[in-house]
Amino acid sequence: MTAAAIPAVAIPVGANPFSRRAVLAIVLIGVLLFVALLWMIGTGNGIGSTNDGQAHAGGKGLNGYAAMADYLERRGFPVRKAKNEGALDKPGLLVLTPPAHADGEAIEKIVSARRYTGATMVITPKWMAAPPAREQTGAKKGWVRIVGAMGPNWPGFLDDVSVSIEPVGKEGSPARWHGMGLTGTLPAREQVLSGKGDRLAPLVAGPDGRILAALLDDGGHYPMLEDLAVEPMQTEIEDEDLYPLIIVFEPDLLDNYGMASLESARLAEKLVRASGIGAGEPVIFDMTLNGFGQTDNLLTLAFTPPFLAATLCLLLAALIVGWRAFLRFGPPLASARAIAFGKRALVANAGSFLRRSGRLHLMAGPYSDRARERLARGLGLPRHLDTAHAEAAIDRALASRDPDAEPFSMIVARLRQARKPHDLLKAARDLHALERMLAR
Repeated sequence: MTAAAIPAVAIPVGANPFSRRAVLAIVLIGVLLFVALLWMIGTGNGIGSTNDGQAHAGGKGLNGYAAMADYLERRGFPVRKAKNEGALDKPGLLVLTPPAHADGEAIEKIVSARRYTGATMVITPKWMAAPPAREQTGAKKGWVRIVGAMGPNWPGFLDDVSVSIEPVGKEGSPARWHGMGLTGTLPAREQVLSGKGDRLAPLVAGPDGRILAALLDDGGHYPMLEDLAVEPMQTEIEDEDLYPLIIVFEPDLLDNYGMASLESARLAEKLVRASGIGAGEPVIFDMTLNGFGQTDNLLTLAFTPPFLAATLCLLLAALIVGWRAFLRFGPPLASARAIAFGKRALVANAGSFLRRSGRLHLMAGPYSDRARERLARGLGLPRHLDTAHAEAAIDRALASRDPDAEPFSMIVARLRQARKPHDLLKAARDLHALERMLAR
């Protein structure tokens, strides 16, 4: 068996092995990937996963709130996950999901800074979670195993409010809740977290009246929440500009564990709408208290208004420069010698001197005189002819050969009147072409 010979394809020396479209595609893909890399480094998006089994909007375990964020987004709310403290004071509803041992003073600082900016919802943690056991097959990334329950310890935040974990209802009966015009069932009856405090206006309560979610009764005016409260608010209205602070003590009302229930999903949407956020305002899930906080850097600022406009202008300018380089006329020129050989050096130096002095137009007269003398000798004209008669004789000789050609006298006049280098060069070229025509 013999192999068939494959004809070799010869590529000319100096030819480009890539087409212009291929080069353009490679450059554009490289630029886009580089910009995307800078954006991911600056914002932290796309680097690492937030699905770490903890109780926050990125967690997909039983204790996380990814289902709530996804549900609200599907219901038309703009949902954002804030990893920078600068995003926590924006209008909209801020949802805080601090861990059990978070800094209470830090929570208080965030909440206090928003009282005149937007509504805030604080969801307290309860479940102690661990990774799935080895023998548990089919577990996906981020899933957890519940190993116990523990209330939050946040000294410095709502110190007049206490929490407790106790069973709800009779053994064997479901843990019911009611509020906001809805009723539902909690997934775990034995460990239900509730709150107590004089400033709490219940929004969601258990069958025995314990507070599962409440509005802070702080002298503000919150008509939408007041109409849905289980009990009327006691404090008189003192500041109508305050935004509401909602505390959800029982996390199973809104976490992934509880969002398996349709009633909990409806409760989440109703709480968000009743918080008073305007049309188009976002629901912001805080990630900074859960260890995903980031500080501003140059890359972050480059992709953040108002600096984003300058970044886009620079990228557009780079694109234009690249496009101009891609569409250059002809092949690249080989670099010339710094000093030419022999007579060329003398001519080049003289020409460079005239060009730099700005007196290039002074060469028009001597050049036209030398051209007239050469043509007079070539045509055999008498030497004693003056300039006007010599040019007239040259015009007659040219007309006999090419009646449509521009007369010599007109080209010379145009050369002498020229002041710009472009006009001088064009007239000189026309005069040189005329000489070649008459010399044949």
